[in-house]
Amino acid sequence: MKSVAVLYGGISAEREVSLASGRQVIAALAAEGYVVRPIEVGRDLGAVIAALDPAPDVVFNALHGRFGEDGTIQGVLDWLGIPYTHSGVRASALAMDKVAAKAVFAAAGIPVAAHRLVGLDELAESDPLPRPYVVKPVNEGSSVGVAILRAGDNRREAIARGWRFGDTALVEPFIPGRELTVGVMGERALAVTEILPAHGFYDYESKYAAGGSRHVVPAAVHHGAYEEARAFAVAAHRALGCRGATRADFRYDDTEGEPGRLFLLEVNTQPGLTETSLLPEQAAYCGMAFSALCAWMVEDAACRV
Repeated sequence: MKSVAVLYGGISAEREVSLASGRQVIAALAAEGYVVRPIEVGRDLGAVIAALDPAPDVVFNALHGRFGEDGTIQGVLDWLGIPYTHSGVRASALAMDKVAAKAVFAAAGIPVAAHRLVGLDELAESDPLPRPYVVKPVNEGSSVGVAILRAGDNRREAIARGWRFGDTALVEPFIPGRELTVGVMGERALAVTEILPAHGFYDYESKYAAGGSRHVVPAAVHHGAYEEARAFAVAAHRALGCRGATRADFRYDDTEGEPGRLFLLEVNTQPGLTETSLLPEQAAYCGMAFSALCAWMVEDAACRV
């Protein structure tokens, strides 16, 4: 049976999510009969490389966020010649950079929200867009750093002064309606899930806290919109050059009736694999158990150069 090293933890703002994903994956792969080598990743890259000697047959990349999802660790594994799960360097880097990804999606004819990149001084001084609008980091996941500024909200200057995600912020008009997501495995879209946060919007806590959100799969939306979301998810996966499993997140504006308008927000090249994660839930809806999903990812692994 193949030996599989599971990389989890990492040094991004999503470390705790990755630790949770990794623990689930380790148990699932052991249940499938793989020889599993857990490697908890910290700041010492040399230690990670040393832990990969002797080389496993496959690396299961359960890292999330920067340095795990942005092409960095993918480049290291390509250099070492070790096959790994999920997307390669180019697709990972493109997907993690929300501005670059938007350009790719727009070129492929996939609808995206308008956006501006603004400096922090500009954001502190005045509203860059009419309210309501969304402020988010260019290259973080799991809604880390995301804020919605509505009429009467006085947090703008504090957000700008406390920003820790680089020199600029991405701002987009707030799109009313519903939160949808679509998992993709290879070239196949799974299902469409509607996400109903318990409070406010689908932020970090809603994603990962028990009871933070409710998932409706299949989403109760117009059939045409449902199939369009699935088609857009596969098109985005292809446009970025992704491999393995991804998840595409949408806003669905049905405030003027159905069918409404879809807007692709982002593609996640390392979908969460925690107890509350959406991709495993969709796979289960399609008849695939969690351990079988993880095994599929291992068998799909490759060097992506």
